[in-house]
Amino acid sequence: MAKRKSTFVCQSCAAVLTQWAGRCESCGEWNTIVEETTNAGVGAGPKSAQAAGSPTQLVPLSGESEDAARIITGIAELDRVTGGGFVQGSAVLVGGDPGIGKSTLLLQAAANLARRGNRVIYVSGEEAIAQVRLRARRLGVSGADVNLASETNVETILATLEQTDRPDFVVIDSIQTLWTDRVESAPGTVSQVRTSAQAMTRFAKKTGAAVVLVGHVTKDGQIAGPRVVEHMVDAVLYFEGDASHTFRILRGVKNRYGPTDEIGVFEMTQLGLKEVSNPSALFLDQRDEGATGSAVFAGMEGTRPVLIEIQALVAPSPLGTPRRAVVGWDSARLSMVLAVLETRCGVRIGANDIYLNVAGGLKVSEPAADLAVAAALISSLSGAPLPSDAVYFGEISLSGGIRPVVHTPLRLREAAKLGFNSAFTGRGGKGEGSTGLNLLEFSSLAELAGRIAASKPKTA
Repeated sequence: MAKRKSTFVCQSCAAVLTQWAGRCESCGEWNTIVEETTNAGVGAGPKSAQAAGSPTQLVPLSGESEDAARIITGIAELDRVTGGGFVQGSAVLVGGDPGIGKSTLLLQAAANLARRGNRVIYVSGEEAIAQVRLRARRLGVSGADVNLASETNVETILATLEQTDRPDFVVIDSIQTLWTDRVESAPGTVSQVRTSAQAMTRFAKKTGAAVVLVGHVTKDGQIAGPRVVEHMVDAVLYFEGDASHTFRILRGVKNRYGPTDEIGVFEMTQLGLKEVSNPSALFLDQRDEGATGSAVFAGMEGTRPVLIEIQALVAPSPLGTPRRAVVGWDSARLSMVLAVLETRCGVRIGANDIYLNVAGGLKVSEPAADLAVAAALISSLSGAPLPSDAVYFGEISLSGGIRPVVHTPLRLREAAKLGFNSAFTGRGGKGEGSTGLNLLEFSSLAELAGRIAASKPKTA
């Protein structure tokens, strides 16, 4: 009998070590090294697998290709993020915080697909069938022809899927609960998650079924398990939001069959997740138009323009080291904007406490938000409220200049649709002929700072 080999694998970064250690040298985490037995089986390495010996078929690059067939769920926001529906034979990984609504969304999507005549199988490794039925009854989809199963063993799941008619759509909730008897380690470990994900991905490619894998996230917001799982699948979707807001954001960070960084917006209700067709109106619904430190940013999320309120509060600091609290934006980017305001514009703001918030809980990573952030900071510091009918977008350079950004016509059209009359941006933006908005262009941040400070209402 062949001797089994053991390796020591970090459960945080999947680094492989030759011996156990208290601290992983790769990621620096403590007590994450676990001994795992390497063996052949589902997802085993090339050395363990038997080579078929027959060559594969080569085809010319110039041959005809067919468009990927898609399964449309009927949920417009979900179809938007996936690029027009789930592609047949694709594997999709959906991650999010516990209780954010991943199972709710996928159960609604499964019910919609079943009503459209697709064969749908929902496999839950975390809940019993009775619990899934209770959720379906609460969502009003209990009458849909969805086949349920409660199982965690990979071999059993594959045998069940292969003994029936080929399914069109399969949901595995969740990948961290699956285990295979070919790997001698606990469920949720790196080897189990990697092997289980590879087996389900192989099933999707072989049968043409669309397989959706639900994944938990760590405290850092990353999908738990090795990063190689994200490389195996065809698309990775993150479900974002928090308990203090009723809306959820589905963001595509990887998609081999569609655009990345696309978002879909949902609102959590008693009857499940409801689509939000106009997210800009939702984010600006409770905006205080007369307050200082509030600027509306005309941003882009994938191919969709979204108007978002940027809130800033500048207060005198009683501490030697002023506070910097940022929610929804990059704190390093805020430090850069503050340095430019101090050095290039003469705005003395560094000695104050700075609080910055993206209203609604949305996370903004676009450099075009620099101008809106700077306008909100200057407004709060000077006490001059910004025009309530204006939007801001533009990238700030270290020299104090304002650079134009892409998709200016789309941003302006979205602003005009919601009743805004003017837009502040960098000089040279291609926004001509798009709307009737008053386009105010600035070549430097100092010009905008002077305009905002001059608009401060005079006190008697």
